[in-house]
Amino acid sequence: MGARGIAGTTNGGRRESPAHHEDAWMVSSAEILAAFREVSSTKQLDRAELYGLLQDGIMAALAKKYGANVQAEVTIDDAKGDIKIVLLKTVVDVVEDSSREIAVEDARVYDEEFDAGDVLEEPVDFAVFGRAAVQAAKQRIIQRVREGERTRIRDEFSSRVGELLSGEVQQIERGKLVIMLNKFREAEAIVPYREQNHREHFHQGEPVRAVLKKVEETPKGPRLILSRADALFVKALFKLEVPEIQQGIVDIKATAREVGSRTKIAVFSRDDAIDPVGACVGLKGSRVQAVVNELGGERIDIVPWSPDPERFAKLALAPARVARVFSDAVTKTIQAVVDEDQLSLAIGRNGQNVRLASELTGWKIDLYSSREWLERGGEGAIFAPLPEESDVADVPLSEIEGMPPATVAILEEAGYRTLNDIIDLERDDFLRLTGITLDDADRLMAILAELTTEEGPADEAAPGDSPAEGKGEDQAPPSDGASPA
Repeated sequence: MGARGIAGTTNGGRRESPAHHEDAWMVSSAEILAAFREVSSTKQLDRAELYGLLQDGIMAALAKKYGANVQAEVTIDDAKGDIKIVLLKTVVDVVEDSSREIAVEDARVYDEEFDAGDVLEEPVDFAVFGRAAVQAAKQRIIQRVREGERTRIRDEFSSRVGELLSGEVQQIERGKLVIMLNKFREAEAIVPYREQNHREHFHQGEPVRAVLKKVEETPKGPRLILSRADALFVKALFKLEVPEIQQGIVDIKATAREVGSRTKIAVFSRDDAIDPVGACVGLKGSRVQAVVNELGGERIDIVPWSPDPERFAKLALAPARVARVFSDAVTKTIQAVVDEDQLSLAIGRNGQNVRLASELTGWKIDLYSSREWLERGGEGAIFAPLPEESDVADVPLSEIEGMPPATVAILEEAGYRTLNDIIDLERDDFLRLTGITLDDADRLMAILAELTTEEGPADEAAPGDSPAEGKGEDQAPPSDGASPA
């Protein structure tokens, strides 16, 4: 059994039909190739992908002519610019599908040696299809090109949410900006009205930068939703201007923004030698000023981030000076006490400063003047404080002596906030946390061993030891190479 041509000479088991007319073939080949080039001329496709699309389009044309189950070989001669098509039909005793089978007696009209199981090869002149088939091939190619574009857009941008993209305003439709990106012009990108700073006004053809907020699926494919109003935009601008953020040394841990008016960001440094606020401000304010200029003069407050909610709240209320703060972990409420001359500054215009500080910390902040605080509660918190735990293990990680700040930040990001949370963890549990190195894990196990030893019998404990002491010379400095939490 094997493959046989229906007439003519045999060449390696294949035969060509004498009905094949070269002139007609060349005209139709040129036509389909021209149609293909018209579609693919503006697309960034390599040659292998182009030929794959062309073969797929020709198979669509064959299916339209002969049936959905047609089998064929399509060969593209790159040197001659020629296309050869050979239909493949299996020789059978009883035909069930004429698009891919031929009866033994019909095959033997062309060659008496045909038997059931052989494959008959019939060259096809594309000219017999007519323009309808050419259009079918062209439409299939267009469809495949669009599907490829959609896949590339998803692959390119699904992992780039939060990144800064640049382009130009192609048109303005009912308030939304349609953007043509500089490096991916096929992508559909828009800045909806709600994602714009309404103090800004753009015109067609103007350059624009915005942050990628999300990739939205539509019936026509993925659409990139860009924003100049989201706090992500401010974060992306600082990443562009501050090398320490790009290198992962400085991290923007929290943001709060009222677009067009004011933004607060909280920054953290993984290197104790680098001031995160100073890194973001830059020499003579050059870095922060570049961001302010892009935002049209929007005010920016940069404060240090702290895992301690009370200290973080005091920092977040800057530029106001806060005298005292009290926290209620159950209700996630902060009570902040400020002097009389700082109250209006702490509140801000229309309550903006305290509102942004609350958003930045994630805690509800109630402000009191020193006079009101004295009238209500005096020296203590106005709300009833939580009962203190007698268990030594219930101590915040940030208060444990010898615990590196970078490690504390990683643990708190993972949900471990007190010694009691980590007391039963093993070395492997720490290593599963992103950013914890082998040295970090060993240091944590040493701290736990020291603190839990203190809870043993008195005769086993070293004199003068306490849960907050005893690291001595074995205490290692915080790791400068900690990964992002």
